[in-house]
Amino acid sequence: MAEQQDKDFLDNLVKSLVDHPDDVKVDRKVDEMGVLLSLRVNPEDMGLIIGKQGSIARAIRTLVRVIGLKNHARVNLKIEEPEGSKRAVEKEKEGEDLGDLKL
Repeated sequence: MAEQQDKDFLDNLVKSLVDHPDDVKVDRKVDEMGVLLSLRVNPEDMGLIIGKQGSIARAIRTLVRVIGLKNHARVNLKIEEPEGSKRAVEKEKEGEDLGDLKL
């Protein structure tokens, strides 16, 4: 049960913040670096999760790390960008532009 506390905590916390709680998905992976929690939310809820200048995302990361310390684990949070977001499209364009470079 202790190994799922971080995932359950993040799931409950995020669902209480967003407008579309059914779209919240939390994946948990364990490797030699520690625990990685990947968070996916509805694209409309990204602003609610990130907050002004990333303040809410920073607070969520701090809380998740505290839960990890309590369970003697290093826990990191990755907020995944939804498909079709402006930043994802910009990154794809940058990759295409770099492909045109000749060395």
